[in-house]
Amino acid sequence: MSFALPLAAQAPTPRIGYVDMKRLLDNAPQVVASRQKLEREFAPRDTALNAESTKLADLRARYERESPTLAADAATAMRREIEALDRSIKRSRETLRNELKTRSDQELDRSWREINNAVVEFARENDMDLIVPSPVVYASPRIDVTDKVLERLRRAFEGSSKIP
Repeated sequence: MSFALPLAAQAPTPRIGYVDMKRLLDNAPQVVASRQKLEREFAPRDTALNAESTKLADLRARYERESPTLAADAATAMRREIEALDRSIKRSRETLRNELKTRSDQELDRSWREINNAVVEFARENDMDLIVPSPVVYASPRIDVTDKVLERLRRAFEGSSKIP
């Protein structure tokens, strides 16, 4: 038994790090660029839907103003037009929301893999034994490697976005 104690005392201390995944997902330039790309991709359709919503609001206001003086057939036709436009806007909004969610999930999956790879590469290059992701009950700032991984992601992004 007396030999086991000195061997245990000589074992290297494990190197443990902590990474705040939420902060990486909020601040990694790859994720920010993906969000901006999605905003640009879906902005024209969102603008068109907003224009349709404005048209619907104007049509409703006109109906409220004019319905007392309109013939019954004209009032019914206007009400049907309002209902049809309202249904169309709701369908289009739902379609847009679903497509945006699908694309956001695709971009998030891609970014998640990239972030995870950066964490693993950082750990290997720095001889880390364990990297614990958030959420955790407590992590000392001394073992927080989030800024270092974020810097690695920034360098990788800058390197990949340069035009040859």
